[in-house]
Amino acid sequence: MTSVRSSDPLITPRALHDLIGTALQPLIIDLRPAEQFAHGQIPGAVHLDLWGVSLIDTSEAPLRAFTWMIGHLFSLRGVTPERPVVVYEDTSGVRAARAFWLLEYLGHPNARLLDGGFALWQALDLPISSDPVVPKPSSWHGTAHPDLVATWQQVRDRLDDDGTVIVDTRSRDEYYGTLVRARRGGAIPGAVHLDWEHNLMPDGHFKPVDVLRARYAAAGVTPDKTVVTYCQGGYRAAHAYVAMRLLGYPDVRNYTGSWKEWGDREDLPIEKPATP
Repeated sequence: MTSVRSSDPLITPRALHDLIGTALQPLIIDLRPAEQFAHGQIPGAVHLDLWGVSLIDTSEAPLRAFTWMIGHLFSLRGVTPERPVVVYEDTSGVRAARAFWLLEYLGHPNARLLDGGFALWQALDLPISSDPVVPKPSSWHGTAHPDLVATWQQVRDRLDDDGTVIVDTRSRDEYYGTLVRARRGGAIPGAVHLDWEHNLMPDGHFKPVDVLRARYAAAGVTPDKTVVTYCQGGYRAAHAYVAMRLLGYPDVRNYTGSWKEWGDREDLPIEKPATP
């Protein structure tokens, strides 16, 4: 199944501001913690905190149940395929990136991430609301697009595939196994390490496309390959997914079970890269 997606995964604060109050206003979803949302939000935004709603077993049945649950949460916030959706958090961070990936995984045709997030919105002195919008639920649950997700079986079966590159988006300590956050520490065999934080400028918006392209290409992560991203639970992996969407990579898949699943399963191989 081929996904139908917006050509540009990002929207700037000023571009979003110009749409608010018009017939073209997208559904705006705030992914920040509830206490931050309560202190002010972008006008018209509804709140959805997906933090902690994760999947650590990507076998068929758990993945199907997880997909239904996420679709249900989006429907409660009023998501429909006819209306564009913009997701945001403090910066161009992992909360918003994961929501963006989930929307595309469910087949939404026009999802975007607010580049720079609420921090840049505030820095530009754009209006902030203290009157939250009550969501109007929809009946849309989406349809899963398996070409955007990777399961543990698929990752295992591609370990020796020259046409696949696995990208570890975790911290340096996690990658080298000095910080252990599962039953075992280390990395998926053959994975290249590209910390997700290096996708961003210091102020929290994405680096220019040419800088990102050079970074990924230098690590052998090129658009002619199937790219599988992973981290601890699929959040940072989703951020790399957004970065490569910016670059126009045609085949990028988030291994959403990530290291928590892989590291806990003693039947799956690991390696402990030598610290340079």
